[in-house]
Amino acid sequence: MSTSFHYPAFGIPRELDGLRREVRAFLGEASQGWSGWDIGHSWTGFDRAFSREVGRRGWIGMTWPKAYGGHERSALERYVVVEEMLAAGAPVGAHWVGDRQSGPLLLRIGSEAQKRRFLPKIASGEAAFCIGLSEPGAGSDLASLRSRATRVDGGWRLNGRKIWTTYAKNCDFMIGLFRSQGTAEADKHKGLSQYLIDLQSSGLEIRPIVDLTGEAHFNEIVFDDVFVPDESLVGRENEGWAQANAELAFERSGPDRYLSSFPLLPLSIDAVNAAGRADRLSARRLGEALADVVTLREMSLSILGQLAAGTTPAQEAALTKDLGTTFEQRLPELVREITDHAPVLTEGDTLSELQAYLVQSVPTYSLRGGTREIMRGIIARGLGLR
Repeated sequence: MSTSFHYPAFGIPRELDGLRREVRAFLGEASQGWSGWDIGHSWTGFDRAFSREVGRRGWIGMTWPKAYGGHERSALERYVVVEEMLAAGAPVGAHWVGDRQSGPLLLRIGSEAQKRRFLPKIASGEAAFCIGLSEPGAGSDLASLRSRATRVDGGWRLNGRKIWTTYAKNCDFMIGLFRSQGTAEADKHKGLSQYLIDLQSSGLEIRPIVDLTGEAHFNEIVFDDVFVPDESLVGRENEGWAQANAELAFERSGPDRYLSSFPLLPLSIDAVNAAGRADRLSARRLGEALADVVTLREMSLSILGQLAAGTTPAQEAALTKDLGTTFEQRLPELVREITDHAPVLTEGDTLSELQAYLVQSVPTYSLRGGTREIMRGIIARGLGLR
């Protein structure tokens, strides 16, 4: 990675500079040998050994109580670690969902037994989680899901399908949303429940979905009478819709929603300077990109404060996600405009390799975590426009 560009520390207290230097030193050593293709995966890079080392250093579950394997550090300390990892393109996928989403959900509404069983495993980097929300045929209307949980002796039987589940084939557990009462036609937002699912369960089949890059981050999961015990219910029965929406605020507002393409920026600055092409056009275009980063970062930090206060800033998170993914999708075109690096897999050319991966993958950024249209619908409702 570039050594001439340092991610700005606007809005973060100077007393956290020591932590930032510590994380950068670790990443400087760990990143030896990472190709541009590797860096481009960012938070979808799946490396269990890396996640275990991050857990050993106390950088997963940072804000959680020590009783559950956490470290009782501040939300801003966690933010510093997260943005440094993303800015470097670190392969955090094996612990990302658990740390960002599933762990906080269990900490907030999980049973004591669930907290003690799962949170320490997430914090140590041992347990990888995925999220089961989207379904075939439902489009972007999550609440119209038809996968069903049927009450049986000692628990539930799960039937149906989930799709676009990131790294399901590599993960240990899923928190899935199923219809436990009523029908989608009657009142689609009611009668939904969330369950903790062991991905080695009998009757469960995971089908990888190969994408344009030739890889298979996304998966379809088929549930054929999969049994989950009573203690697998997360929160309260039939209140899954509200729970899932609160969970999505964590997913849509973090720095991963504007930093997935960020490693292109410092590499582009280095390339422009090395080629002697630092003209007015490149200065203006790079300045605009940096201004966008700073603005999006302030928005994300604002939502972090609201989440820490126990609120659910759904509209704010949707706006940050919409603007952030738009920014991420623009960066490869910016590189094409101001440098002579083509998006090709040229061994040893980190910028070209990184650009090659992102050109193929950035179209998905406005789909994952909710489509752009859904985000704008949430924003419109928050403004009273629909």
